[in-house]
Amino acid sequence: MRDFDAVIVGAGAAGLFCAGVAGQLGCKVLVLDHAAKVAEKIRISGGGRSNFTNRDVSATNFLGANPNFCRSALARYTPGHFIALMQRHGIGFHEKHKGQLFCDRSSQDLIDMLLAECDAGHVTRWQPCAVRGVRYTADDDSTAGVAHYHIDTDRGPIRTPKLIVATGGLSIPKIGASDFGYGLARQFGLRIVEPRPALVPLTFDATAWSPYAELAGLSLPVNIETGTKKSKAAFREDLLFTHRGLSGPAVLQISSYWQPGTPLRINLAPDHDLPAVLLRAKAVSRKLIANELTAWVPSRLAQTWTQSPQAAPHDWQRPICEATDKSLNALAERLQRWELTPSGTEGYAKAEVTAGGVDTRDLSSQTMESKQPGLYFIGEVVDVTGWLGGYNFQWAWSSAFACAQALAAGRVGAGRQPPAV
Repeated sequence: MRDFDAVIVGAGAAGLFCAGVAGQLGCKVLVLDHAAKVAEKIRISGGGRSNFTNRDVSATNFLGANPNFCRSALARYTPGHFIALMQRHGIGFHEKHKGQLFCDRSSQDLIDMLLAECDAGHVTRWQPCAVRGVRYTADDDSTAGVAHYHIDTDRGPIRTPKLIVATGGLSIPKIGASDFGYGLARQFGLRIVEPRPALVPLTFDATAWSPYAELAGLSLPVNIETGTKKSKAAFREDLLFTHRGLSGPAVLQISSYWQPGTPLRINLAPDHDLPAVLLRAKAVSRKLIANELTAWVPSRLAQTWTQSPQAAPHDWQRPICEATDKSLNALAERLQRWELTPSGTEGYAKAEVTAGGVDTRDLSSQTMESKQPGLYFIGEVVDVTGWLGGYNFQWAWSSAFACAQALAAGRVGAGRQPPAV
């Protein structure tokens, strides 16, 4: 049996970063994963360039049963700290949109950096290596009653006083997603907030969607919202029509807040006062309504909208000068407050992250340790879900750093100082 100060299950963003920091603080760390390749989610993220953080991060960019849980970790390890680490490794990056930072060259640069940090901390890595079972005991003659986790793996038994779960969620099963973390949490009596796909395209009933399916591939900026009063969420992003429903940043963002059976409200022309401009156009133009609309929305959308079944009572296929004010106002209302109810989502196969997870009521926001002594949870497996735009990676870095500091607290107290941040 081999002994380690800490064993981390999951060689993704959170697991590798935690291992590197803890190793450099003097901990003897093993990180293992059932997959043959490390950090596949980093590799495919951001179109292969990894949106590794966002310049502007706060607790308002996250959701969960307790959205404030993430405040402590985010404050102690910020985007600025991770940016400084990237710079020390000479990795170029750029800002694309709304503070989103991407690697200049490839996400592989980020993976190589994390592995280099692990090497600097003399971290042991086992891959592929599956965990077959975990048990906890304080009755160990060789360790004078110190509690340990005994872990059965494909490469033999190991023992550790600190077990860190960084196994992510259920999203993108083709790269190895599993429910291991949730199962282990339940094994030790911890609560789980029911997992669900997040940052995911939304789908609609095929019959109801048929008038809009021909718009597949069309993208445009919109305002989108769901919920009411205190539960209301709203975003200004690009919307993408698909054959089965809606996607694009606007829908991925709102999907994390959408509840089954509730409608979305979409403004397809958010930069215009459509009732006013249509009435002005009526006074001077003889164009068909669809042709006039192309000044404010894409032509494919204008054609589909004026020919859809909802258009029939209003006769939106006539010249704009012949339309009634009531008809034009109805057209503007439908374009700027399009209300529709999704039938579901594209599921974990297309979800970028998993919402829900290990209940934060059972975790310390300072250390990520659970109520089960010596058992920690970091990254996506926790019920903390960020917006699209680098926020989930930042949660991985921040929660991993908080955990690594806790793992090494005894050694730091003895005189070894943590890496500068």
